[in-house]
Amino acid sequence: SYVFCRPGQEDCRLPDSPFVWEGYDGSHVLAVRPWGFYLSALGRAVEKVSSYLKARPQDNPGIMLWGVGDHGGGPSRADVQALDEMTAAGGEAHLLHSTPEAYFAEVRAQGKDLPVRRADINPWGVGCYSSMSLSKYKHRLLENELYASEKMLAAAWAQGLLEYPQAELREAQRDLATAEFHDILPGSSIQPVEEMALRLMDHGLEILSRVKARAFFALAAGQPPAAEGQIPILVYNPHPYPVEALVECEFQLADQNWGSDFTIATAYQGEQALPTQVEQELSNLNLDWRKRVVFRARLEPSQMNRFDCRLARVPARPRPAQPEGDAIHFSNGAMEVTINRRTGLIDSYQVGGQDLLRPNAAQMLVMADSPDPWGMRVRRFRRRAGAFRLLTPRKSAWLAGIRAKSLEPVRIIEDGEARTVVEALFGFGNSYLVARYKLPKQGAEIEIEVRVHWNEKDRMLKLALPFAGGQARLLGQTAYGVEALPVNGNEVVAQKWLALVPKDGVGPALTVINDRTYGADCRRGELRLTLLRSPGYAAHPILDRPVLPEDRYSPRIDQGERLFRFWLEGGLAAERLAAVDRQALAHNERPVALSFFPNGSGEKPGPAVILSDAVVQVTAVKRAEDGQGMVIRLYEPTGQSRTTTVRLPFAGLEKQVHLKGFEVRTLKVDWKTGQWAEVNLMEEPLAAVPAAETGSS
Repeated sequence: SYVFCRPGQEDCRLPDSPFVWEGYDGSHVLAVRPWGFYLSALGRAVEKVSSYLKARPQDNPGIMLWGVGDHGGGPSRADVQALDEMTAAGGEAHLLHSTPEAYFAEVRAQGKDLPVRRADINPWGVGCYSSMSLSKYKHRLLENELYASEKMLAAAWAQGLLEYPQAELREAQRDLATAEFHDILPGSSIQPVEEMALRLMDHGLEILSRVKARAFFALAAGQPPAAEGQIPILVYNPHPYPVEALVECEFQLADQNWGSDFTIATAYQGEQALPTQVEQELSNLNLDWRKRVVFRARLEPSQMNRFDCRLARVPARPRPAQPEGDAIHFSNGAMEVTINRRTGLIDSYQVGGQDLLRPNAAQMLVMADSPDPWGMRVRRFRRRAGAFRLLTPRKSAWLAGIRAKSLEPVRIIEDGEARTVVEALFGFGNSYLVARYKLPKQGAEIEIEVRVHWNEKDRMLKLALPFAGGQARLLGQTAYGVEALPVNGNEVVAQKWLALVPKDGVGPALTVINDRTYGADCRRGELRLTLLRSPGYAAHPILDRPVLPEDRYSPRIDQGERLFRFWLEGGLAAERLAAVDRQALAHNERPVALSFFPNGSGEKPGPAVILSDAVVQVTAVKRAEDGQGMVIRLYEPTGQSRTTTVRLPFAGLEKQVHLKGFEVRTLKVDWKTGQWAEVNLMEEPLAAVPAAETGSS
């Protein structure tokens, strides 16, 4: 059951009585939005009860929330006494202090047909989708690291390679849960709370970095020592399906090279050379010593993948050639991209000969906003205050911090066998922006990296992507589902991806994956992703009074440097919607790459969990909370029924599972006995499955 107060009736039309809220897979929860919100003023609880009885005399049973304070629930002695006197006096209504559980039990006992809601109950406080972007990023990162760490730790624990660190994981879980509290994750707190939340999430991240490192080294058992002169790179893919990825990893050469020649590296998988390039490393030592390699690879599921870099010397460090003319044209056989050197924007993006973006795509728009971090009084942010424009060569040199007095604002900064990287420098008002377009030599996915130096007030930053398909539906990932979102310009919220698809579902579609943002809007086929706001801290609009003090400087949210990443890919709608959920998870729960010299001891562990199909997700692999067996959570992300086979190669077990569209099923398996059982989200058993029916061997 679910009790809530926001949004109000003016934002979301809902029944005034209890209703059934139905999920994407047909499951449901009993819900109610109580009359009169969740609090009452000090000493005025009786007044609120009386108003409720006059407004809702037909309710039987009825529910009303009271209590002093921001979130209700704080009873005062005076109010308790007054309510007791009101109850003792009697009347047409029988009043009692009770619980939501008792209320819903009585509703169920009546057996009435209740209205059904088959949609979300957004929006409210649309500024909260984007306020305090750094807190939102850390939350997403902690969430992703928790799930990825559990998958790696479960694989190592199940094969006897380490003890499962349940206590440490629970501590990180508590950090994550605390960060999701009202006014922390929404970004509507005061500044000390923001600082506390970042400290809290970093605490959880540090715990997970340690236990994940333990899992990584345990899972590296049995890897042979490196051959003389070669640099090994180990990459663990935590997902139960192959991942095609551009692997990025740094390592140190055996010794410094102070000469003018340069060391290049090629990654090999066995005896197969992979498309590889050396890019600018994270350090800035102008010396041939530290290396950053980028290579294209297929990562096998739920196991350690081994690559070895072979080194060679060339006379000088390779430098990318700069094209002539007003455009940079890129083609790899799967896609064609044109970047305008006069604007720094994408003029064309084609996949399979189909246009996906209209000219001037990836423009950074600045929208008029307010000091209110909640965005209480608005539904949309559509009034333009301007846009970031390409810098002059002189200003570009200043922003880049180089000795030269001139730098072309649009340049190719990396180019090789793996990808081409184009950098463009922009400015607006007191703010600057560095955009990098990363174009792979294989596949149709574009990465857009945006580094913003933000110093605006009452402004919002949006990344505009005008869809070449014109009018389109907007779909967004939500918790275990896909939501059809408004395309009227109102601010919307989604999780790891959004998709622009033709209204009839046929033809080209554009998917956009992120690893740290939630807000967006769409109108007339143009998707605008919300990156930043600049409101005050806990600045609450009250009547017509000024939102912020007008006699002093007030600190603003999200001032300074912020970083964002998006991955765009076009293709046929059905294909994109079938693939995007797994791609989004791979970008968020990234495979772990490390240059590590194994000593050859131990035995190679087998893959932990593998799925047979190309769509179904595994959202969790972990030790069961009771310590008895492994929990595997499956989810169907497209709305289409399908069947998959779950294999545990290390144990010689497999089980076929059928899922309805958007269904979540959680399995618990004891690989020692071969016994499978289905459990709910709380890991309570639903039905045991005999070992003979599981296909175990």
